[in-house]
Amino acid sequence: MVFDWPAQRRTNLKIHEFQAKELMKAHGIPVPEGRAVTSVAGAINAVGPLVEASGNPVVVVKSQIHAGGRGKGRFKEDPELGGVTVVLDGIEGGVEAAKTKVAQLAGRMLGNTLVTVQTGESGKQVNRLYVEQGIDIETELYLSVLLDRGSSRNIVMASTEGGTEIETVAEETPEKILKAEIDPGLGLLDFQARDLAFGLGLEGVAFKNGVRFIKALTAFAVDLDADLVEINPLVVAKDGSVMALDGKMSFEANALYRHPEVQDMRDLSEENAAEIEASGYGLSFIKLDGTIGCMVNGAGLAMATMDIIKYVGGEPANFLDVGGGADKDQVAAAFKIITRDPNVTGIFVNIFGGIMKCDTIAQGVVDAVSEVGLEMPLVVRLEGTNVELGKQILDESGLNILSASDMKDGAQKILEATQT
Repeated sequence: MVFDWPAQRRTNLKIHEFQAKELMKAHGIPVPEGRAVTSVAGAINAVGPLVEASGNPVVVVKSQIHAGGRGKGRFKEDPELGGVTVVLDGIEGGVEAAKTKVAQLAGRMLGNTLVTVQTGESGKQVNRLYVEQGIDIETELYLSVLLDRGSSRNIVMASTEGGTEIETVAEETPEKILKAEIDPGLGLLDFQARDLAFGLGLEGVAFKNGVRFIKALTAFAVDLDADLVEINPLVVAKDGSVMALDGKMSFEANALYRHPEVQDMRDLSEENAAEIEASGYGLSFIKLDGTIGCMVNGAGLAMATMDIIKYVGGEPANFLDVGGGADKDQVAAAFKIITRDPNVTGIFVNIFGGIMKCDTIAQGVVDAVSEVGLEMPLVVRLEGTNVELGKQILDESGLNILSASDMKDGAQKILEATQT
């Protein structure tokens, strides 16, 4: 399947830490030296050059998955092992001792499933590691640039609580979060960068380096149309240098056509297979943990549909917006994607026909059911353009379909049908 990125309505693109650091380094933002590897042999070969380049016998082995909390995460088959491990063996035993330890860690990490607070209990399989030079850290801080959709501007967030999840800081000590709004015409101003660096407690050489880092990171985020660049921790070394010890980035999907170098970083193995398939059909689909599948036209109506399902006591299994201009083939594809989810016990189709006509939805549902069968309850609520024709198509299909008069009625009916 060929993906035409500009035409797809999909969730924003995430990349790995090592890729984020490649981009930052190319834009002059200081990061530690590191090597991405996919084998034990590759991990061993990475140690020597890193130690030689830095003069530091300490290296760090980091799991590369699209999820935060890797340091505190644990492997399913090896619960004593975390997703990020500092190797100190080289301090006394030299490079060969460091290589031996790294080889052991790589053998235990690669192919294993890492569970973090963001992966859920299923976890994610680790297929790549990042072997990085150790840094003599003086201070750990937090810094991010993110899109504030309320003000339609980028903001810089900073905190002295580096290494801690920002959600925890916001909940427990919100006064420790510093913010600065970026004017889209002027960028982050010098006084704003100085205020942030001062608020982080930086002094002397570290203060100057911190100001430069903050300004460079904000320009970097804007230039690449990133909706999030998070550095946690941002570290100050004992020599006053400031660098990104970690890097998390996501990019606005609608701007990716301007950044082919970012598009090439897409890792399909980290994405949900159903979401990948849906994007190929131009559908907006996000897998959730519930049991009631939803097919809706329009993002706002899709959100409202999920809300009403939860309101009546159910749990939505997905967000699926077929959009305003979908044809019956896209509708059929959407229906098939929903029914493949083993957690789905019933489907609620909620359509308000405007550009997307009710008869198109009805025919797509009939075609999909005729091909894949229907082994679960199906509730359909149609309203709007060609609603009577749509209902006629469903009535004459011979399918066992429950009709709903409104959203709440539909949500209640599908919940009841799945509980009998």
